[in-house]
Amino acid sequence: MYDVIIIGAGPAGISAGIYAVSRGLRTLVLEKGQVGGIIGKVSTVTHYTALETQETGTTFAARMKEQALAAGVEIAYADVTGTTLTGDVKTVATDKGSYETRRIILANGSTPRKLGIPGEAELAGKGMGMNAARDGAAYAGKHVYVVGGADGAVKEALYLATLAEQVTIIHFEDQLGCIPEFRRKVAAGNIHLRLGSRLQAVHGQDQVEQLDIVNVHDGSVETVEDPGCGIFVYAGLVPNTALYTELTLEDDYIPTNEKMETAIPGVYAAGDIRVKQVRQVATAVSDGAIAAINAAM
Repeated sequence: MYDVIIIGAGPAGISAGIYAVSRGLRTLVLEKGQVGGIIGKVSTVTHYTALETQETGTTFAARMKEQALAAGVEIAYADVTGTTLTGDVKTVATDKGSYETRRIILANGSTPRKLGIPGEAELAGKGMGMNAARDGAAYAGKHVYVVGGADGAVKEALYLATLAEQVTIIHFEDQLGCIPEFRRKVAAGNIHLRLGSRLQAVHGQDQVEQLDIVNVHDGSVETVEDPGCGIFVYAGLVPNTALYTELTLEDDYIPTNEKMETAIPGVYAAGDIRVKQVRQVATAVSDGAIAAINAAM
């Protein structure tokens, strides 16, 4: 029996774990992948207080893990398959066994959104749906396409521009949706913009060979021949809330109060998974701290 179980080892979950242990709670963090979550997979981490110089997602996640383990946080790697949230004792079922707890913090974040276009699944990992931090070096001197125009997409495009011969951002709106800092950097770099456009389909056998790009204003489609290119998709996120059927969601996100409490007593939510205005590392860490402090009361 644990005092608190935290599902997810991203910034919100690790923050919650550190604060929970500091308050004397027997704490378990469950993580199906690697400590860090999505932030651990980005090329660079920006705009967080006291970052190391040239901070990458990998280095940031490694220091998160090191700090949590040093604090005494127990981390178990397992895929959560079900939860029972109501009642005084909560149950978490995983592919490696079940756990019981008095309090639970849901901090398992979100998953990158797929485009759902022809060729996406067939060419996944063969030039389609690549990750800039992991795969960028393989496209040095080549052409790459970044789908998306928000901060995360443009930040990865800026990183890829240091490696690739040409970077093209495909975004459905008529202007980028990123912060002014990133817009200035895009304007000064080797990045081509295809605004008012969507990637409609990809074609190829063992690699991406063609892209169909549709103009959202007139519906015209241009087929671009670019064998061996890389396509990096950053088209938003889907919250990982499908397991939590006992909670009433808002647009698939979990509502909480300012204490990170959900509608079920003893159940908290923190980070990108909850209803909130700003989804950043800074706000995730804050959510995790608040959830753990209240779980200890």
